[in-house]
Amino acid sequence: MATMPNPSRDDFAALLDESLGGASDGGFEGRVVKGTVTGIENDKAVIDVGLKSEGRVALREFAAPGQPHGLKVGDEVEVYVDRVENADGEAMLSRDRARREAAWDKLENEFGEGKRVEGTIFGRVKGGFTVDLDGAVAFLPGSQVDIRPVRDVQPLMDQPQPFQILKMDRRRGNIVVSRRAVLEETRAEQRSGLIQNLAEGQVIEGVVKNITDYGAFVDLGGIDGLLHVTDMSYKRVNHPSEVINIGDTVKVQIVRINQDTQRISLGMKQLESDPWENVEKNYPVGAKLKGTVTNITEYGAFVELEPGIEGLVHVSEMSWTKKNVHPGKIVSTSQEVEVIVLEVDSAKRRISLGLKQAQSNPWGDFAEKHPIGSVVEGEVKNATEFGLFIGLDGDVDGMVHMSDIAWGISGEDALALHRKGEQIKAVVLDVDVEKERISLGMKQLEKGAPAAGGVSADGALKRGDVVTVTVLEVRDGGLEVQAGDDGATGFVKRSDLGRDRDEQRPDRFQVGQKLDAMVTGFDRSKKPNFSVKARQLAEEKEAVEQYGSSDAGASLGDILGAALKKGA
Repeated sequence: MATMPNPSRDDFAALLDESLGGASDGGFEGRVVKGTVTGIENDKAVIDVGLKSEGRVALREFAAPGQPHGLKVGDEVEVYVDRVENADGEAMLSRDRARREAAWDKLENEFGEGKRVEGTIFGRVKGGFTVDLDGAVAFLPGSQVDIRPVRDVQPLMDQPQPFQILKMDRRRGNIVVSRRAVLEETRAEQRSGLIQNLAEGQVIEGVVKNITDYGAFVDLGGIDGLLHVTDMSYKRVNHPSEVINIGDTVKVQIVRINQDTQRISLGMKQLESDPWENVEKNYPVGAKLKGTVTNITEYGAFVELEPGIEGLVHVSEMSWTKKNVHPGKIVSTSQEVEVIVLEVDSAKRRISLGLKQAQSNPWGDFAEKHPIGSVVEGEVKNATEFGLFIGLDGDVDGMVHMSDIAWGISGEDALALHRKGEQIKAVVLDVDVEKERISLGMKQLEKGAPAAGGVSADGALKRGDVVTVTVLEVRDGGLEVQAGDDGATGFVKRSDLGRDRDEQRPDRFQVGQKLDAMVTGFDRSKKPNFSVKARQLAEEKEAVEQYGSSDAGASLGDILGAALKKGA
């Protein structure tokens, strides 16, 4: 360019615009430009960027913390022009802003391409840490520091390391980065490589890294596998710490590899012989064995027969006599018990056991000691609407049905005569060992009770017989009577005391009075039913047949009168 003689102010402005690419002085502000170090004064560097005056920048902006700045006169540096001229007429320059602007340009490109960036954690703030990304300051949330919570972050401070940008906003000056994302990606790459060298069924050694309630994590050399508590041993394991400890070296088998989630399931018991292989041979149905109670639930108790082999005693198979009680009231954990094998299902790995079957059946014992017809004594345990339950020997109960409590009265009235806690005697009527039922009778012990077959004690009483009975008791509902002096006792209902209503009043009879009555039948307990009314009707029928007919014109009084005269 030719030198212009005596250049004017306009010529100078044009030359300045040309050197700055067409920008005026105002175009300097907010830009990164190159300048030359013209001097170093105390802790500042004097830099000429081609403006009216030079600017001063602190030397610390040219060096990393704790490092020398290394500047010397004549060095060319990039600075950010904050203002062309301040109140003192000097240019306001910043090396930090220049580095930050350059860093933002670089970071935006790397963020767009999804690349990792290098930075240094240099400070702690609320909720996380600050990271220097070569001049730009980013925020590192506490949850993004590592894959697992980190108690001490000090070893990570001031150490250059890779980060992944999660979010950035240049207008607001916000950058959020993650160290965890880089570690997960790296670990995933390592896991993929390690998994390629593993196969299901492979036996490998590992170190127990962590223990939880449901299992343990085992380090297989850069990749973790889960050893579930159910795969530690064939025997019951309540907590993994009963078998292994953190730091133990264990031999495990790879049970399953999930290529999608890259999760590895491990097993220890798979390296042992399976005790269930010969379970049907070793534990035949009906075998009597000893075992130890390992666990108690609401529905039963688990009994260990050998390490790895457990059977269930259902609550219904625990006691002959204790019904609807919690298993914990019958057995306790660690108790040794005798059991009987009831069922074996090797496919489902289940054994059903019986505790009560290993003990004598109290119902069978009762049947042997107390045959039908024998007399027993016990306490009324409960009175229901249909009978009485009596406590008997062997902790079993027998029932007296309401119809077998007493002769001559209704079952409801008979029940009302007895109370809970009362001692009574009864006859054994029937014992069903299989259904666990004992039928008892109380009225069968009364004097004159009918024998089997529906006849009296002398064998002469049967349906249709007309006998002379003696009134034993007068009741509102009828008469309690006895045939002969020591015959069967029975009952004459109020409606059977006579044909007419006036004759059906029980109060017209007295205890000891004798009257003729007909046996009309027997109730469920073989007790005879007597009827005066039936005897009267039978006599009338017989008289009509002998002395008259319905069309002879004779009255019933005439016929009966003739019959009586003949009888006289």
